[in-house]
Amino acid sequence: MSQSKKWKTTQARRDKTVRVKTARGRKSSSTRWLQRQLNDPYVQEARRKGYRSRAAFKLIEIDDRFQFLKPGQKIVDLGCAPGGWTQVAAERIEAEKNPDGHVIGIDLQEVEDIPGATLLVGDFMENDAPDRLKEVIGGSVDVVLSDMAAAASGHPQTDHLRITALVEAAAFFAQEVLKPNGWFVAKVLAGGTETALLQELKKSFLSVRHAKPPASRKDSSETYLIASGFRGKNDYS
Repeated sequence: MSQSKKWKTTQARRDKTVRVKTARGRKSSSTRWLQRQLNDPYVQEARRKGYRSRAAFKLIEIDDRFQFLKPGQKIVDLGCAPGGWTQVAAERIEAEKNPDGHVIGIDLQEVEDIPGATLLVGDFMENDAPDRLKEVIGGSVDVVLSDMAAAASGHPQTDHLRITALVEAAAFFAQEVLKPNGWFVAKVLAGGTETALLQELKKSFLSVRHAKPPASRKDSSETYLIASGFRGKNDYS
């Protein structure tokens, strides 16, 4: 794996610009959101390629740079709805034709079936959810993905605390189920990964860094935590 690789930007074709009029009863903010969606080249490319969300291209770009998804791997996808990341992971591990490749996804929302994936409905933050998920996994995994995000409250400090709690829970779970040399990839808010968590991950993984793929909107504070080279459970202190 080359650590010096640059981002490979998805070649998303932009269609003719669509303008949306504000309908009676619709807030101007809703109109702006709808217009942005309709004119977003990643949204348009997702439709063309059959991905369920533009977020699929974030994982594509992250994996193109860091190259951690391999044929025959077992992957966990936390917060998998609507399924874009699961689709990409299943494709890249060749889950349909490789009997060893499989993706296990979990989300609060029900997700339509994806070939090569087992999809669970549940709240990962419930106390018994990680143990139930481990039963389904039935062993260790190569990669834990987390694109989990709490609903925006409009209060930055509250949003920071909520997403930090999600990342911490995902990181703890990853350290419970990853194989040695495994990967943990999770969404965080810029500046929102607590020092204590980063220090813990640096003890558990050979490399911990942040990355913002081109598909992540420039005005978004999201970035991604990339932890590679898991040292193995209890192999660090």
